Amino acid sequence: MAAKTLRLLAEVSISGRHVGRLTETIGAELAARRDEHAEAHRRRQLDAQVPNVPSVVAVEVDGGRYQRRAEGQGCGARDPHWREDKVACLVTLEGPTCETDPQPEPPECFLDRKHVGNMTQCSATCEPTIGSASAESKAVAQPDAHAWQPERLVRTCVATTRDSEAFGRLVGAEAQARNFGAASRRAFVGDGQAYNWAIQTRWFAEYVPVVDFIHVLSYARQAARATGGSDAEQWDRYARWMRGCWQGRVSEVLGEMDREQERIGEPPEGAEDTDGRVVLARARGYLRNNAERMKYPEYRKAGLPVTSSWVESLIKEINYRVKGTEKFWNEDGAEAVLQVRAAALSDDERLDKYLAARPGSPFQRRAAA
Repeated sequence: MAAKTLRLLAEVSISGRHVGRLTETIGAELAARRDEHAEAHRRRQLDAQVPNVPSVVAVEVDGGRYQRRAEGQGCGARDPHWREDKVACLVTLEGPTCETDPQPEPPECFLDRKHVGNMTQCSATCEPTIGSASAESKAVAQPDAHAWQPERLVRTCVATTRDSEAFGRLVGAEAQARNFGAASRRAFVGDGQAYNWAIQTRWFAEYVPVVDFIHVLSYARQAARATGGSDAEQWDRYARWMRGCWQGRVSEVLGEMDREQERIGEPPEGAEDTDGRVVLARARGYLRNNAERMKYPEYRKAGLPVTSSWVESLIKEINYRVKGTEKFWNEDGAEAVLQVRAAALSDDERLDKYLAARPGSPFQRRAAA
């Protein structure tokens, strides 16, 4: 793609293999510089790299997918499973605060059957799937726009194939470099994965923890379907539970779910993941484990995001280059291309600045002989 674009727009002929080698080289350099910042942050020696103090900030985390090539194998050979890359979207925001909940009723789109169906695949799988592979090119589903919702100002990105412990250090360093700790309002947004909240506890303990509401909605929809009854009864149950979660009445919703579990029974040992009793128990566990991160009226009053739509949009942009049935990466290649992609998608022009200052750049001033 890069070679073709250069040929069409700049009449520069360069092979795709050469572009790939350059990407791996520059990506490795970016990763090394990133790791230096993370180590300095771990030693508490990393200063903020920007002079301004942001007012509102959010750190959103999620995971994407890519295909790893099997070690020692040739092109096209791969491990039998997709691997997860970890992505963080760090944004400065602008928005008001409110004395009362500015939107006590959920958006109409969350009560639209077709829209909810497009947002969630409610097929009683192990985990609700947000969106779908066929819809990756479409905009990420999010609530109707309202005045209370914060406006995104500047986005920067962190992406890696490394484990969650390393990922947390990298995101913490990026937040420190952007002076996020000085903001008066701070949010950390993610789904219910345990490692997200381990990162939040370790590196972002002073941030308000927010569980993405779209995941909550998805669990409510699955649970409502799992309890049986007519389609109308299932939808009414979903709407009641979704509204209760939106309004912060999680204990009431859990009480209803507990009664439904008593009615249909606890899942027996060895029950299939698609068993309605298992689906309902899973939803109850998700809400119970995340209840303290579901105070949505408080978040809206503070002008904080209640969904992880920004990082989900970012992952789709990263996937345009990284994910595909025809794309297979070795470990170093995947990490390198993620660094180039994350830098290119950051709003602070960090990739352009790095390339301009890189030794050998035609834009770098050379000392006179």
